[in-house]
Amino acid sequence: MFQVSRTPAARLLGAAALSAAALASVCAAHPAAAAGPGTPDGDHLTVTVRDAGPGMDGTYELSCHPAAGDHPDPEGACAVVEGDTRWGRDTFAPVPEGSVCTMQYGGPATAHVTGVWAGRPVDATYDRRDGCEISRWDRMVPLLPDLGGAARS
Repeated sequence: MFQVSRTPAARLLGAAALSAAALASVCAAHPAAAAGPGTPDGDHLTVTVRDAGPGMDGTYELSCHPAAGDHPDPEGACAVVEGDTRWGRDTFAPVPEGSVCTMQYGGPATAHVTGVWAGRPVDATYDRRDGCEISRWDRMVPLLPDLGGAARS
């Protein structure tokens, strides 16, 4: 039979074990946090933008935790991706198959994002061929260039 000790020392040791378990759980939820800031295992993305217009096309490197790289807005780009990251959900997931989307065209711009985010490989493509894809793109501004459709404050 399992017994729980009621002594103050036993309660303190139990709380310390629980805190260590909670910390391990948090690190497992976001592996980049476990790697620590500035380590090679942290979040790193390569963003290639085409046909977005002058001054927006190109290939940019982005590292997060801490934000760095030649991306035009590394802090903003890291913040938007971090803000869209949820446990158990692919931050860069495509529009679900069978989605009903508006028949609007947002232009010829495309983007390809590769790298590692939250300890997972990333290989995502973006375009603006319909309302769902435009919304998906706009949700990632400023990681991707703002092409006028994203309302930002």
